Amino acid sequence: MYSDWNGYRMVETTIDGREANIVLPNCTPNGKLAIKTEYFGAFPNTQIALLEKGYHIAYIANKTRWFAPGDDDAKAKLVEYMAENYNTTKKAALIGMSCGGLQAIYFAAKYPEYVSCIHMDAPVLNYLSCPAGLGKGTTEMMEEFIGATGMSLIDLTVYRNHPFDNLYKLIENKIPVILIAGDSDGIVPYDENGILVKEAYEKTDIPFKVIVKPGCDHHPHGLENPEEIVDFIEENYI
Repeated sequence: MYSDWNGYRMVETTIDGREANIVLPNCTPNGKLAIKTEYFGAFPNTQIALLEKGYHIAYIANKTRWFAPGDDDAKAKLVEYMAENYNTTKKAALIGMSCGGLQAIYFAAKYPEYVSCIHMDAPVLNYLSCPAGLGKGTTEMMEEFIGATGMSLIDLTVYRNHPFDNLYKLIENKIPVILIAGDSDGIVPYDENGILVKEAYEKTDIPFKVIVKPGCDHHPHGLENPEEIVDFIEENYI
């Protein structure tokens, strides 16, 4: 089924039993692929800017925004599907906002061969911070998290597969990252989450850029002008 998405043609389909969206560029395709890892329609200006350059934009539904077994495998199948049906490369730029950031990390950690670079935006890295709220954050999402994952707060205190536990795999595979965050985020506090990416990457020579927005809460995601994000993706798309 086809529909309109911000002036672009979108294919609504099913891949491996999951709902998927594929947005087609209006110009000649450049063979490149960007995957939004969660919240497909939210804060879309980076996606639109990439479409204008000829990228295909794709999304496949997660079982839960907090990551469930198989969510990473579904994204791998999406990359393969796009290569077979739309002649895109078998590497994708990932756009991961909030819980989409954790989805991007888990996917890149398991399937680095399918990932070109990552735009993380106020990403969830530490479950004890978000959703557990043991630091500066809120506990409002903890009940949802328990229902989605089956893990309790006690489980999380000894858990060793937080998103930040997987950063070393991204570094081993030299995956470039651009990180955007607000310094006043009350939902996913930067100094308990995004800063962990900064501390890990600044010790390496892997392409990395961080933009911290003064006075910005969790929303809005992205930048009013996404040029810096798009330039980073273009420079590091392998």
